[in-house]
Amino acid sequence: MPPIFCRVSFALLLFCPLVPVLAADTYPQRPLRLIVPFPPGGAGDTVARIVAQKLGDTFGQQVVVDNRPGGGTIIATEIGAKAIPDGHTLLVVSAAFTVNPSLYKKLPYDTEKDFIPVTQTWSAPNLLIVNPSLPAGSVKELVAYAKANPGKINFGSAGNGTSTHLAGEMFRTMAGIDIVHVPYKGDAPAIADLIGGQIQMLFISLGPVAQLVKTGRVKALAVSSSNAFSLVPDLPTVAGGGLPGFESSAWNGIAVPRATPAEIVSRLQAEIARILAQPETREKMLGLGFEPVGNTPPQFKAFIGTEIKRMAKLVSDAGIRIN
Repeated sequence: MPPIFCRVSFALLLFCPLVPVLAADTYPQRPLRLIVPFPPGGAGDTVARIVAQKLGDTFGQQVVVDNRPGGGTIIATEIGAKAIPDGHTLLVVSAAFTVNPSLYKKLPYDTEKDFIPVTQTWSAPNLLIVNPSLPAGSVKELVAYAKANPGKINFGSAGNGTSTHLAGEMFRTMAGIDIVHVPYKGDAPAIADLIGGQIQMLFISLGPVAQLVKTGRVKALAVSSSNAFSLVPDLPTVAGGGLPGFESSAWNGIAVPRATPAEIVSRLQAEIARILAQPETREKMLGLGFEPVGNTPPQFKAFIGTEIKRMAKLVSDAGIRIN
């Protein structure tokens, strides 16, 4: 082999392993984009903006929140999957991320192969709320009314495949009632139609409706967690109200496109986890009804894998069909 070729080859071998390190050392080089699959004002959007602002302060680069609602979060997720994997595009993922593989025959991305989970940002149980005009003050009374009036209760959700949709389907299946699903593009429009009476029932996290419950504009019947929720300790659980074994929760996290350098993923996770652990951030999130998480990429990946399997069983048991 010619000596000059050996020298060039050796130089390349030395340089190649350094590329990810150099990328991480100089990251970020421009503003970041945080894709949110929900409209402004909802639970996922609110926390995303808290994290985006603080992450921007840390990096010295603006983190732009890009709301891309619709399509059961598929629109936003496809954009995230096709983004350049350099750490400058982040995606908010939620329960829909893990249920869509079971709901849709074909997705424009591979949920488990096209993304790297960075960290779970928060988790929270859903509240079962109804329009005050509905003659039901408890889970048992709601089930009894639904059985006496099949097909007359419309339950809303933040969109197909969201935790609010799945909670409603689980409620329908376990209670053996005929209620009609109405999907929306996020929490805000679903809440508006519940108040207006277009829908009568909704599962949703506490934050967006806390004041509405307090003022009586909506009526809270139960919480979807297996145990009492510390932020509303007097509210019974759905399980304790007549549907043993009922449990559902909302959650959000951050993912990046596959092939994003591991060093950048690690840095993102460390910074986001640090932000979530800050007393100011925790106070804000708990005030919204969310429990901050901030786990590691392997832990979040394992959680997603478990949820995909759990959601597949729920979709099958409930007979949910989208296409």
